[in-house]
Amino acid sequence: MMPAFTSSLFILALPLVALAAPHSDILRRHPNNATIHNASLETRATTYKLKDHYTGKDFLRDWDFFSAGDPTHGAVNYLTKDEATKKGLAYVQKDGTTVLAVDSKTKLGAGQNRDSVRISSPNSYTFGLFIADIFAMPHGPSVWPAYWTVGPNWPNGGEIDILEGVGDSTTNQMTLHTSSDCSLDSSVASQFSGKHTSHLSCASKNGDNDGCGITDFSTHAYGHNFNMIAGGVYAHTVAASGIKIWYFPRTAIPADITAKKPNPANWGQPTAFWASSTCDISTHFKDHVLTFDTTLCGDWAGNAFPGGMSACNKVVQNPANYDLAQWKLNYVSVYTS
Repeated sequence: MMPAFTSSLFILALPLVALAAPHSDILRRHPNNATIHNASLETRATTYKLKDHYTGKDFLRDWDFFSAGDPTHGAVNYLTKDEATKKGLAYVQKDGTTVLAVDSKTKLGAGQNRDSVRISSPNSYTFGLFIADIFAMPHGPSVWPAYWTVGPNWPNGGEIDILEGVGDSTTNQMTLHTSSDCSLDSSVASQFSGKHTSHLSCASKNGDNDGCGITDFSTHAYGHNFNMIAGGVYAHTVAASGIKIWYFPRTAIPADITAKKPNPANWGQPTAFWASSTCDISTHFKDHVLTFDTTLCGDWAGNAFPGGMSACNKVVQNPANYDLAQWKLNYVSVYTS
């Protein structure tokens, strides 16, 4: 379904799955013997131990700042760590929250890119449990934010989009991008609360980069509504049995997460689930770095914008459009079994 923006705020009415592009730059099926029943048993039996915890200045001191051209063709200049901190686009607030912002002060001329920030974790991970506590996320006209993970030699190492959308969308699109022979098993749709909104194949090839997407239509999953409740937690697991994503609003974060003793077996149905029955997880997902970025226009947001890419790029000139284009991160924790 083509999305439509309405009103002067250019509110995105529906997700544009078909135009979603992979973020990678470090840049169907492949059945194995696992069954859905065994996947559930594996989750219940898993005990997780904290491996890495990032908060506050950790994001500025330890994470890698990407400063090459945007591979999704967005109208942004990704800044180095020194540039981002000097320009006040990456800093830690007094309460310990880390802010990663788009420049909201500089008026630009036609064709100029706007300064932004993209960071990736210093360590890479294959299997594990990953928890991101996010106080606020970017949104607004032309804005395309994402919290995602990616492996080397894209798409062979795989990509997991955990929190992503464009403009003032109210829904979150979760997507896998892989090499050939990985797909979403539609027979397990009753085992996750989101809705399958794109084709089943996760493979990115021959110019088709849609991936296999699942959309969360819940009230506070994304954008303005997410920010109005002080955000929440996105958690995901990567295991041989499959990939699962949960979203917990600020008012419903499980006590075991807060206590740093997470037990996904107690969390109920995930928001998204890609089972190993139609995708060999061990083959398609390796050595992922965790990534936060905010691009503008580009392959998805630009094409989704009313009037298309040229109209979107004009919006980039006005700094007032980016007052709300900020990530505010409380922490990211990585657990291994």
